[in-house]
Amino acid sequence: MRKYNTVIFDVDGTLIDTEIAVLSSLQKMLKVDHNREYELSELYFVLGIPGSASLPQLGIEDIHEGNERWNVFMKDFYDTINIFDGIVDVMSSLQSKEIVQGIVTSKTRDELNDDFVPFGLTKYLSYTVIAEDTVKHKPHPDPLLEFIRVSKANPESSIYIGDTIYDYECARDAGVDFGLALWGCKQHEHIPAKYKFEIPQDILKLQL
Repeated sequence: MRKYNTVIFDVDGTLIDTEIAVLSSLQKMLKVDHNREYELSELYFVLGIPGSASLPQLGIEDIHEGNERWNVFMKDFYDTINIFDGIVDVMSSLQSKEIVQGIVTSKTRDELNDDFVPFGLTKYLSYTVIAEDTVKHKPHPDPLLEFIRVSKANPESSIYIGDTIYDYECARDAGVDFGLALWGCKQHEHIPAKYKFEIPQDILKLQL
């Protein structure tokens, strides 16, 4: 088994559980601002990609305003966001092993500051790549390639851990191994990940 010295995480659906907040706030924005009703299940496709990619698919023309309004409604659901059980222990253990940790996320800087930073996980992270850091976003490999560039990590000794097909495709095309976070994943049978982790603690079974 390959030895990894760099572990890169997605955020939503991997480190923190934001599904209810993301989908419910989008559902509310579409109803209030556009008088359009959707079931939450109809909006699953937005998970894992930035609003600039998902909102056009919903017929939203003003992407900036749409994102702003989505973030406003997101605040109504902050009480549903939490860290997945086991994540803190895993990140602490990786830090004690001197494993480089970072995130590659489709969140914007404001979204990261609002939705993620308050949970205190940034103390484990050496590098962060957000939506503004690349022109192309997941599933394109550019965000992971940007992480490799800024961190000077070796792709062959790095692993990206995420919960969507977009994360898998990003890792595949960046030449980085991929681990699927089953605790946040939909339809895992369609994602041919190198590793499938049932719980966060399974990450520690890698050769690190």
